[in-house]
Amino acid sequence: MADAPIRSRRPYLIRAMHEWISDSDQTPHIVVDASLPGVEVPQQYVQGGKIILNVSHSATSNLSLGNDVVRFRARFGAATHDVLVPVGAVLGIYARETGQGMIFSEADAPPPQPPTAPTETPAGGPEVKRAKPTLKVVK
Repeated sequence: MADAPIRSRRPYLIRAMHEWISDSDQTPHIVVDASLPGVEVPQQYVQGGKIILNVSHSATSNLSLGNDVVRFRARFGAATHDVLVPVGAVLGIYARETGQGMIFSEADAPPPQPPTAPTETPAGGPEVKRAKPTLKVVK
């Protein structure tokens, strides 16, 4: 169990804050870094590389606050769009009415995904990955 990767707490905090804001009869909004890879939002609403999205149940359909992505359908102007936001692109969640919420730090970011294929060294051979050193309590 010590070798199990530590899960990001960000998706859990997003879900908890969404529930708390909704249960308080307020409107949850998320702030998204739209410049990150994998973010699928209507680009005409992006300002300064960021977009604020209403993620209330009444403003979205098929809302899914997953461990990896936030996805839903919503209307922007007169058009319906499918929205897909990797959890790492969510910078914060807050209640529109009060501004109360949570801004995420880098510590809450999901861990980087391991490479899928071995990388090559300049010499042409496969790169040898070394495990991080660990500390053990010795008594």
